[in-house]
Amino acid sequence: MLRKFTLYLTFFWLCSANLFGQKSNFEQTDRFLDSLDFYDKYMGSVLISKNGEPVYQKGIGFADLEKQQKLTTNTKFNVGSISKMFTSVLIFQAVEEGKLSLDQTLADFYPTVPNADAITIDQLLRHRSGIANFTSNPLYLTYYTNPKTEEEMVKIIADGGSIFTPDSKSEYSNSNYVLLTFILEKTYGKRFQELLGERISGPLDLESTRIFDEVKPEENEARSYSFKDKWTLEAETDPSIPLGAGAIQSTVRDLSTFIESLFAGKLISQESLEKMTELQDGYGRGIFSFPYYERKALGHNGGIDGFQSLLAHFPEEKLTLVTLSNGVNFNTNDITLALLDSYFGKDIKFPSFKGYAVSPEQLESYLGEYASEQLPLKFNFTKEGNTLIVQATGQPAIPLEATDEHTFEFRQVGATFIFDPDKGTLTFKQGGGTFAYQKQ
Repeated sequence: MLRKFTLYLTFFWLCSANLFGQKSNFEQTDRFLDSLDFYDKYMGSVLISKNGEPVYQKGIGFADLEKQQKLTTNTKFNVGSISKMFTSVLIFQAVEEGKLSLDQTLADFYPTVPNADAITIDQLLRHRSGIANFTSNPLYLTYYTNPKTEEEMVKIIADGGSIFTPDSKSEYSNSNYVLLTFILEKTYGKRFQELLGERISGPLDLESTRIFDEVKPEENEARSYSFKDKWTLEAETDPSIPLGAGAIQSTVRDLSTFIESLFAGKLISQESLEKMTELQDGYGRGIFSFPYYERKALGHNGGIDGFQSLLAHFPEEKLTLVTLSNGVNFNTNDITLALLDSYFGKDIKFPSFKGYAVSPEQLESYLGEYASEQLPLKFNFTKEGNTLIVQATGQPAIPLEATDEHTFEFRQVGATFIFDPDKGTLTFKQGGGTFAYQKQ
């Protein structure tokens, strides 16, 4: 389920096949994206570049629906957790300059955080600190639009406690990168925005990459939306909260330049890059791996408010894919696959957007709370007009799309809900798993 600020991992787990070396077919890409636009499934900008030069780029939808301001490939988006790649680069720069050490403990900076004397900067980078993810706490949704000071954010993180022994495993936590942001600011005596500009955006001429503030469509910045019968404007996270974990704004071209420069050795040394891309339990240091058939991309993705993003680079092919969205009513993994399939000459599978009409009486039969013996997660179903709404434990309410009799989907995360109203049961499917639920 979606959160206001979290990570959306997109894994392209596909079997190996000899599908490459064929001619790219971007005509079908245009038709695919145009169909998403027509059926209100996606708003955003996409770019594919090869050897640093764009080979395909397109923007669909609106930066500001109220003003009917169209998106372009130059529109600026809030990119969420892709910000962590920039923060990691800044940390490695500080290490190379001898200002920080990967083995340095958090106690040197924030001793009030539980286990601070056992947590290293390296563990923060690799999500092995055990520090609880503050955005997973339901209280996060009560304050995320309000500015917070460093002191307040450190207290929120410290109060969240520890959920496992440091370095015993990996588990994603935005708290790690907020703390890394503050460590950078203490180390250099400058705000994160200054460090970003002086050390990355300025040298690479990334004119549209900065810390976001209140969205200004007149400056070609996109507002973000969720879909509930129609596109609905999302509230805006205050940048003082995600900071280096998710507060960067950028464009598809700027992000492409950033990751290509990173792998070309223009930001950190080859030794640092190897450390950054070294994986343990699926986690690098501010980076992840995304398989596509026998190919492997490295990068990050993210989500904040109604924005979703992906930045992926295939080092061997010198190929980069960027997708930035300000409104999603579709499975973003399918969009990613369609773009890559087009580039590598494979036919796209076009989705059917034929809707399914559900009567008010039928909708009523689905309402209520459902629990499972297989999962601790409970679902509560309500309705708004003719739309079925689901709210999972500790999550915001999400509208579902009727796709067949007794069947509803939340395409963005590939979740399917199949009801049997006569028996009061629900089958929940996601990520290859099938889970049985009973109405309470």
